[in-house]
Amino acid sequence: MATIYDLKPKFQAMLRPLCTALAKAGVTANQVTLAAFALSVIYGAAIFLTKGAAYLLIGLPVILFLRMALNAIDGMLAREFDQKSTLGAILNELTDVLSDAVLYLPFAMIAGIHAPLVVVVVMFGVIAEMTGVIGLQIGASRRYDGPFGKSDRAFFFGALALAIGVGASPALWSTILLALAAMLGAATIYNRAKRALKEAGDGNL
Repeated sequence: MATIYDLKPKFQAMLRPLCTALAKAGVTANQVTLAAFALSVIYGAAIFLTKGAAYLLIGLPVILFLRMALNAIDGMLAREFDQKSTLGAILNELTDVLSDAVLYLPFAMIAGIHAPLVVVVVMFGVIAEMTGVIGLQIGASRRYDGPFGKSDRAFFFGALALAIGVGASPALWSTILLALAAMLGAATIYNRAKRALKEAGDGNL
């Protein structure tokens, strides 16, 4: 199933000149990874402390785009400039799920938002990424199957933040969207597990 992640090659091509300049300046992949994580922590904390101030919610899509760009750059630095490392692989996976948590869990603080559903969506996102990594453990590739991968979650929460930030009061509509996101998250876990099993030579699930 197609996801926003499928656009990654074109996005990387746009960022390649910047990536090359950063490599020449001595910037490392791990530094970029940690910078993206720090950005997420600071912005997520601000949303949490202000209980979803409108100006912060309106700015979240920009922060998510910057995080996506940094995530793409750290991967290119690692692959294309001989910076791959075991530490880098660990940081990449851990900071991805932690960044999701610190940016999206504060939505539970927004008045009118169905907080338990926010937690479920974030939890399913963490499990989906863990399922993707498990593919490597069983002899398959790192799975990125959709329909609700990291980029899709970013688009969802960015759009939700923008809608609330410009004045749409959370109500039944936001609860329905969060429930849909939870279902898509569950489907993503299933798809990644199924495809990993198939790739590893065991199609049973």
